[in-house]
Amino acid sequence: MYPKKAFGQNFLVSEEVARAIALACVPDIEVGRSRVVEIGAGTGALTGLLAARAQAVHAIERDRELIPILASEFALVPNVAIVEADAKTVDVRGLLGTKSETSPRVLCGNLPYSLTGPLLRLATECARDLERVVFMVQDEVAERLGATPGTKSYGALTVFVRAAYSVRRVRRVGPGSFYPPPEVTSAVVELVPHDKFGAEETPIFRALVHGAFTARRKTLRNAWAGAAREPGELDRAATSAGIDLGARGETLSVDDFARMAAALGDRAES
Repeated sequence: MYPKKAFGQNFLVSEEVARAIALACVPDIEVGRSRVVEIGAGTGALTGLLAARAQAVHAIERDRELIPILASEFALVPNVAIVEADAKTVDVRGLLGTKSETSPRVLCGNLPYSLTGPLLRLATECARDLERVVFMVQDEVAERLGATPGTKSYGALTVFVRAAYSVRRVRRVGPGSFYPPPEVTSAVVELVPHDKFGAEETPIFRALVHGAFTARRKTLRNAWAGAAREPGELDRAATSAGIDLGARGETLSVDDFARMAAALGDRAES
């Protein structure tokens, strides 16, 4: 068996890091109760540790050569189900089951770097169905997720993820923790859904965020020129939301985007 470049495989080989991820996924207070969906089980380095802590683990793997290895390794582990599927298209909600107070639900994985964006998108879509997400990502991505307005790392990815989650970097992970070693430093991040979803990712919210960061040097008045349906609507909405149209998008917080989207949405519906 060799890692496949086409799948972006860098297998986690550090037991210390795997244990840290398992603990972040299933804290001691939730041992024996959590339902975990693992994206990219690989060789099962994390799967077994999750199984020791969780009530149930659904381990997704799309590499057909790894499936029989995983199936054999966990054949006698009753709370592990190996799922041959593509994480981008699999029914994650179905694997998680019905949400209840007694079964915290967790999404986790050592993400292939090329699929980080789509899988973070998947996480935001499932935010209402989860207690937490624990992902291994590039450290640069972790910086972006935790960035503040006005900084270089702050961008559309920050806003979309933080609209649904609070973000905590659990730890940095060096290249030597993987086989083969990647050329970059990685990081484990924990995403916890907000209790109240004040920033709904509506079409107008997405349009405002994309517009603000597609042309970062433009003022909001120019970046959002296409968002108004009639003359003066953009100014009225900005006044209502307390937004300065002479500012640039990178200075706005998630709440700022949410207020502007609500203002435009309210006017569009009236």
